[in-house]
Amino acid sequence: MTSEGSGVGRVDGLAVFVPQTAVGDVAEITIVKVLKSYAYGIVKRLIVPSPDRIMPDCGVFSQCGGCAFRHIRYDAELRIKDGFVRDAFARIGGLSPEFEPILGTAQTSGYRNKAQYPVGLIDGKPVCGFYAKRSHRIVPAIKCALQPKEFEPILSRIMAYVLERHIPVYDEKTGRGLLRHIYLRMGAYSRQLQIVLVVSKRCDGVFETLTAQLAHTFKDIKSVVLNINVANTNVIMGSECLTLFGSGTISDTMCGLSIDLSPLSFYQVNTRQAENLYGIAKDYAQLGGGETVLDLYCGTGTIGLGLASHARQIIGVESVEQAVRDAQENARINGVVNARFICADAAHAAKKLQSEKALPDVVVLDPPRKGCDREVLQTVAGLAPSRIVMISCNPATAARDCAILEQSDYRTVRARAVDLFPRTVHVETVVLMSRVFRDCVR
Repeated sequence: MTSEGSGVGRVDGLAVFVPQTAVGDVAEITIVKVLKSYAYGIVKRLIVPSPDRIMPDCGVFSQCGGCAFRHIRYDAELRIKDGFVRDAFARIGGLSPEFEPILGTAQTSGYRNKAQYPVGLIDGKPVCGFYAKRSHRIVPAIKCALQPKEFEPILSRIMAYVLERHIPVYDEKTGRGLLRHIYLRMGAYSRQLQIVLVVSKRCDGVFETLTAQLAHTFKDIKSVVLNINVANTNVIMGSECLTLFGSGTISDTMCGLSIDLSPLSFYQVNTRQAENLYGIAKDYAQLGGGETVLDLYCGTGTIGLGLASHARQIIGVESVEQAVRDAQENARINGVVNARFICADAAHAAKKLQSEKALPDVVVLDPPRKGCDREVLQTVAGLAPSRIVMISCNPATAARDCAILEQSDYRTVRARAVDLFPRTVHVETVVLMSRVFRDCVR
């Protein structure tokens, strides 16, 4: 299987990538595209099904780009994802840490705490759903097996309102229209709901009636927000938020901490499995109570705040101003007094700490999918922490970044894959790196 979820077969020695196949399938395929060293195919007839095959439990699985593994058993999916991580570290990084077994989950459906639905027109009718793979073509879908059941009636009510009131939906090609995305978020423990309507411009009075209807019908809705995104780009959210109902935030619990969430705050989409992920990171950090921990890409501070009672000091760094405010508020709510948060990009903040001689003992890296910039890695290595704990949503960039750090007296010691996103191609990895050579004086 490829890291994008396609099966790999061979025809006359040529590798052929075939979506929605399984290891062990014998199939007749139609070649649809041929390149120099590989080709793409689609299944014409399944001759002998793989022992891993099951019947997909979603009506739009073959069209939607969200899931890749709804047609195979979960234990087979875990084997594949574990292989993704091990292969990336060996092939890309040339690394061979001690690999612990992948951590799966008992909840493979309904686990996401948020969903972002693009809105568009099909045959002149407004629809919402998810993008087909490698496209911005919307596959209409009110119901999704990855999302909580609470989202479905809310989404239906919003789209009915759009149809009744003839609200123009956004067209990416022309830049015209108003409603771009519907963003729903729910606290995994609190069950509090936040509704965010992403629009292309200010629109006073357009959604006030809908807001009242939603708040009256769905008692768990605590926040309705209008997000204004005027840019003609693929970025979903704009920087301006206007609260239509509630405080503009919702609350939830993670790792025993009370967390306030605003629309622009990053928060792991699978709360319960993220708690297990952070538990592994905590184990890797090996804190004894006297360490300074630098938490880069800290978001709303969930990782650092969870480590605060086991460290002398937590320093969180995040480039999104609203997320930093949320992190500071989360520290206040939870009575954490040994944490401070800096709004800056990772490289600038690390250099600032280096100039202040505020040298961390442990650095936690939780970068975006593109991984860390080389400048960030070089600056982190210059801070000379004893340990670096990396949490990555992309095995390829994790392996690349660890290989770069290994050029600066660090050794990749342990790694473990964690399935945070069952039925999709995504897999998280936690990595422990230890400093090989230490200066006598810090």
